[in-house]
Amino acid sequence: MAKPKTEEPSAEDAKKIVDDAKNFIEKAIADIGKTSATKQLILGTASGWITGFITMKLGKVAAVGLGGGVILLHIASQKGYIDINWEKINKKVDKISDKIEKETTGKGPDWFEKVLLFVKDNSYYSAGFTGGFLFGIASS
Repeated sequence: MAKPKTEEPSAEDAKKIVDDAKNFIEKAIADIGKTSATKQLILGTASGWITGFITMKLGKVAAVGLGGGVILLHIASQKGYIDINWEKINKKVDKISDKIEKETTGKGPDWFEKVLLFVKDNSYYSAGFTGGFLFGIASS
């Protein structure tokens, strides 16, 4: 019996899916401010708890992976398996940090102002999200 042929989504299909997701998120965020204070607190607490829980789980995995990788690289370097050109790495890091600093100082305030405006307009949701986020971190 032959397996049915499955087609991979095209770039246009992927772009449409991303656009649909953006529209859904934007609509959901716009609708939050129109709901009652109780509903905002419930939604904020639930989404904050989920975000905090996932952040802690992913954070632990990322910390173990990154830390383990750094330790393995250091051991391999000490034992002579690899030779690290620290001068080249430092130059690259300096270039990247300069570029990041330039990008963040030029675009940072716009993003931060949007966040502050959202928090001010949806104070109940924001309070619920903060509490839920802390519960999510504590429960992981």
